Amino acid sequence: MSKVYDVIIIGAGPAGLSAALYAGRARLSTLVIEREKDGGQIVLTSEVENYPGCLEGESGPTLIDRMSEQAKHFGAEKVYDEILEAKLEGKEKVLVGKKGEYVGKTVIIATGASSRPIGCPGEKTFTGKGVSYCATCDAAFFEDLEVYVVGGGDTAVEEAMYLTKFARKVSIIHRRDELRAAKSIQEKAFANPKVNFIWDSAVKEIKGDGLVNSMVLENLKTGELTEVEADEDDGIFGIFVFIGYTPKTKIFEGIINMENGYIVTDADMKTNIEGVYATGDVRVKSLRQVVTAAADGAIAAVQAEKFISE
Repeated sequence: MSKVYDVIIIGAGPAGLSAALYAGRARLSTLVIEREKDGGQIVLTSEVENYPGCLEGESGPTLIDRMSEQAKHFGAEKVYDEILEAKLEGKEKVLVGKKGEYVGKTVIIATGASSRPIGCPGEKTFTGKGVSYCATCDAAFFEDLEVYVVGGGDTAVEEAMYLTKFARKVSIIHRRDELRAAKSIQEKAFANPKVNFIWDSAVKEIKGDGLVNSMVLENLKTGELTEVEADEDDGIFGIFVFIGYTPKTKIFEGIINMENGYIVTDADMKTNIEGVYATGDVRVKSLRQVVTAAADGAIAAVQAEKFISE
């Protein structure tokens, strides 16, 4: 029979690792199940400035490395597996993965979210061939070339700034006539001579010959279509997409209460199922940042401890 853990945490991002740290310190037997690699969305971030106490020059990967080590230090176990089915009703919760089954008295869902695609023709075809969702992963491929960033929030503008370290020119394409990013981030972008802005516009199609070399933009105010082509000497350009995220909650559909795909919880991270909690980007909340994810994880672990002791 499978070992029955006190707490099983699905996901090793900031929320999941914080939950593992608190659960481990409480001497609860804790298992973290991660599908691919630790960190979630934050490992795609080249610079972290707004997490309290972060080191100078902190990046997503360095912060997550330290979080992982902390959780491990307090006894949290970890396996890499993809959960395909969740049986959450009843005293023992059973999670069915590709590699095996896992049983726990409580479950903390910290599955996070994935980058939302534009949804235009050509996007899938050219993903990895000019279309990217990760500046830190792919910026170096566009050394001294032109790149376009789709989006206007904090992540889009921060990643555009990072791309200026590599690209010759970075153009931000935004659906509105002003950015949604924090004012401090906007100020840096407006002051950077490499950053250009294309307002009131959306990408309607991406084209290329093996690699991206043109795209069609629509002006959302006038309806005018414009084809943007690569510089003749370059032959290619990059498109980096940062327009939000889609929560990873598919396996919980019809089981846990949701709103627009996000899990509904109370202030204690409790879902509608007793002994099941949701944390971080996956739940309904007003602010999705590392600091709020970490807080969610801590709260969920404390609540799981109380649930078990009672």
